[in-house]
Amino acid sequence: MVKQVKDEMTDTMWGQVRAQLEKSVGQNNYRNWIEPLEFADLEGGVATFLVPTNFMGTWVQRNFGEQILRHMISAGAKVSRLEFVVPASAPQARAATTGETPPPANGNGRPARTGGGELPGAPLDKRFTFDNFVVGKPNELAHAAARRVAEGGPVTFNPLFLYGGVGLGKTHLMHAIAHEMQERNPDLRVVYLSAEQFMYRFVQALREKQMMDFKHLFRSVDVLMVDDVQFIAGKDSTQEEFFHTFNALVDQNKQIIISADRAPGEIKDLEERIKSRLQCGLVVDLHPTDYELRLGVLQTKVAAYREQYPDLSIADGVLEFLAHRITTNVRVLEGALMRLFAFASLVGGEITLERAQECLTDVLRASDRKVTVEEIQRKVAEHYGVRFSDMIGPKRLRSIARPRQVAMMLSKELTTRSYPDIGRRFGGRDHSTVMHAVKRVEELIKSDQQIAEDVELLRRLLEH
Repeated sequence: MVKQVKDEMTDTMWGQVRAQLEKSVGQNNYRNWIEPLEFADLEGGVATFLVPTNFMGTWVQRNFGEQILRHMISAGAKVSRLEFVVPASAPQARAATTGETPPPANGNGRPARTGGGELPGAPLDKRFTFDNFVVGKPNELAHAAARRVAEGGPVTFNPLFLYGGVGLGKTHLMHAIAHEMQERNPDLRVVYLSAEQFMYRFVQALREKQMMDFKHLFRSVDVLMVDDVQFIAGKDSTQEEFFHTFNALVDQNKQIIISADRAPGEIKDLEERIKSRLQCGLVVDLHPTDYELRLGVLQTKVAAYREQYPDLSIADGVLEFLAHRITTNVRVLEGALMRLFAFASLVGGEITLERAQECLTDVLRASDRKVTVEEIQRKVAEHYGVRFSDMIGPKRLRSIARPRQVAMMLSKELTTRSYPDIGRRFGGRDHSTVMHAVKRVEELIKSDQQIAEDVELLRRLLEH
């Protein structure tokens, strides 16, 4: 009788937790990942759940574990750890050994149509579509290539390799491609997952002696998308299987889309044959954001937020200030803006420049990058292969004068120094010399592609 009462209490608690999770994780994630969980037991601080597959248990633990734990504690449960178990006698136990997993949710909230068998992928984020991807000069080529691939038709870039630093839009573009492909052709077998998940599935298949099922699943897709491929570097067995999967799909003329944090040739401990394969397609760099792109991202976010909260008021100059000061990456920028939204909803009133500075003190301090004139001089001298002493010396040879002008222009752009101050740091030159250099380089950037590329590269090196 005591156990029955206890079971009823825990069942009621889990019902409350499920209701909270449905609100916090969204309908798509709830339907695909929370609803299939079966609460089994709570003993010794360990909450045990029955899951259809090992992969699903791992995914839920990694992505929703903290939320589940938090909601359970809020509901009064004495729990410190979650455990996910695949019951040997469960009707779906076959999925645990064949490697099948719950279907990933697509952009419309319905499971992806996969034909024969479910795909071993991760769920797509419904926010990451082409419609809300802000295009600017640093990412326009990557965006155009992603659009072309998403349209389907003959495979032209195989693989499409997107690379760049954190928060520059690689994952957004990959999700957008998957959404677009599934929208155009719901029967297309599209699988998106991280390199880490590919490795996990491979190790699981090895352990459970189900390699044939693993090979069949991954080699029967129409489109394979692997995020953060740098994580398989140094993992010899995983690289071997990835290489064979890659070759099998290319031979079938199936589309492959890969992302990483650096170019294929720069990924340490990645096998040469894989580097070679990855470089066979279109390799596109997502550059660090420029001011215009950052401002565009902020304006887009504000417009979307105002649709829900029309009373939101932001003073003139705030967005421009944020776009100028927070240059690390888009995620930090969006996080700062969301903090301001939360502040405005809690406190009320207009988001002024003064309020923004107070609210984002830590973010602004972390984003400050103090570049010195000397650092610019050394970096430019190194880039052009000239001596630092010549950079500030009297020589007027073209091979020295042009790098000197570039260094002056960057000094004016990236530091707060005045023209006379910059002139003094370049061997005591007059402020008019610096002004002429800045104007000349700005003109050359528009007409000379090599100068434009040099300046952009140096700017990126100095800002990050």
